[in-house]
Amino acid sequence: MQEKKGIAILGSTGSIGTQALEVLAAYPDYFDLQVLTAGKNADLLIEQALKFQPNSVVITDESQYQKVKDALWAADIHVYAGQDALCQVVESTEVHTVLTALVGYAGLKPTIHAINAGKTIALANKETLVVAGELITNLAKEKAVNIYPVDSEHSAIFQCLVGEFHNPIEKIYLTASGGPFRGFTHEQLQSVTLEQALKHPNWSMGAKITIDSASLMNKGLEVIEAKWLFGLQPEQIDVIVHPQSIVHSLVQFEDGSMKAQMGLPDMKLPIQFALTYPARFQTDFPRFNFMDYPQLTFEQPDRKVFKNLDLAYQAMNAQGTAACALNAANEEAVAAFLDRKISFLEIGQLNEYCMQSIPNVLHPKYEDFVATDAQARAFVQAQLAK
Repeated sequence: MQEKKGIAILGSTGSIGTQALEVLAAYPDYFDLQVLTAGKNADLLIEQALKFQPNSVVITDESQYQKVKDALWAADIHVYAGQDALCQVVESTEVHTVLTALVGYAGLKPTIHAINAGKTIALANKETLVVAGELITNLAKEKAVNIYPVDSEHSAIFQCLVGEFHNPIEKIYLTASGGPFRGFTHEQLQSVTLEQALKHPNWSMGAKITIDSASLMNKGLEVIEAKWLFGLQPEQIDVIVHPQSIVHSLVQFEDGSMKAQMGLPDMKLPIQFALTYPARFQTDFPRFNFMDYPQLTFEQPDRKVFKNLDLAYQAMNAQGTAACALNAANEEAVAAFLDRKISFLEIGQLNEYCMQSIPNVLHPKYEDFVATDAQARAFVQAQLAK
């Protein structure tokens, strides 16, 4: 019998993290859960730890440390707190694969530590590559670390490339559902509510990603992530709106042939593929039936109305720290929208203003990303305070 694969889940209480635990629970003879981490959701972290019995847990909100420690003391589970602990726990010799399911910029530093420690990365935190794609991909090459994508679109591209790695890509198409506001005009978007924005037609995700999907920023971030994952130029990456979310993305090769990966929208499949690659494990997931979807439709996204997608292409072309500034601005702007401080359209306006205002460092080191992230957040907060 083969040795079990030690897994660390960073962000176990979020949407990806909870689904990843379902995947691990289905294959107890293959996976050995070593680490669970959470930001503030101590209650769910405690519940998960008692059920799955990892070796260690980390709660990054240090004020909740004692609560978690007291709850897990009798279970003999190591409890740590704070950002530094998050970075240290991924270096454990018992951990083979680190699933980074943290939301936003917070995923960058622990991912760097995991790569430096030679761990395989299952990447659900697209912001890590958006913010510091060049740094991360170079480090992964240097350390001979594989990064397996968990996002459904990037997993689809990766699955289409299996057996094709020696064949150059001509183009990729990332599909987008279009979100709840597909087909809306600029005028219609002026009056949309938070409740409307949080109602995604096809996917169940956390609040931040759901808003990003509604504004097409999520697709913009995915475009930047795809550039680094697959070594592409901006003009080789296209976005196409596909409301049914059955075709998860496509690859076009130099001979004109295209490959697509299809299936019902279910994040457990790309999570599982990233954790089991190159194997495919049998599942009881619902199967796609063509007769349930007699028409699959495709249309162009409106980059003028949904300016965040256009801003992502601008950031990609600008290179340097531009995407880092855009990501930080967006995280702050979305938080403000979720707090009902700004309108939906103001998210894109703040993002654009920030990108125009924060200096772009063209050959950044890690410290430049940290500084740019802080500058961009401060800039948006200053605009919100006016």
